[in-house]
Amino acid sequence: MAVPCVLLSAICLCDYRKARIPNALVLSLFFYGLGYRYWDAGGNGLRNFLESSLAVLFVMYPLFKIGAIGAGDVKLYAAVAGCLSGRTVVRFLFYSLLIAASISILKIFREKSGRERMGYFCAYLADVCRAGQWKLYLENRADRKREGICLSGPVFLSLLLHMGGVY
Repeated sequence: MAVPCVLLSAICLCDYRKARIPNALVLSLFFYGLGYRYWDAGGNGLRNFLESSLAVLFVMYPLFKIGAIGAGDVKLYAAVAGCLSGRTVVRFLFYSLLIAASISILKIFREKSGRERMGYFCAYLADVCRAGQWKLYLENRADRKREGICLSGPVFLSLLLHMGGVY
């Protein structure tokens, strides 16, 4: 699992510096995972890789569709999930999203924007219910970058927790 750690370190560096996850690094992680799972379990490993990746892709896609996470984040989650076994994928998602939520809460407290964020969220939900269809969460791209967090860090931390035996 050293290769995924090195690739995730590079991905984190790019994501935190430029707010973008390079496709080349995610593809490298994806192909490493494919090769690793094939070497480990042959054809069953490839099937398990694709099942895990596609399951995470389908779970994360609605969040991308409303603008809650970026396309790079979805691809990153799918690539890392493919490297893990089926049961571990659920724990990986849980811990990475828990870490991301913790970072978000700390950011809200630090910026003292809790009332504003909750007001926007409630207005968003009311608008979605009124319209009867989903829309982008933060329509202004600048707001999305300012209000959001980079998810590559929580993904990396969750993988490290897995490697350290926490789950």
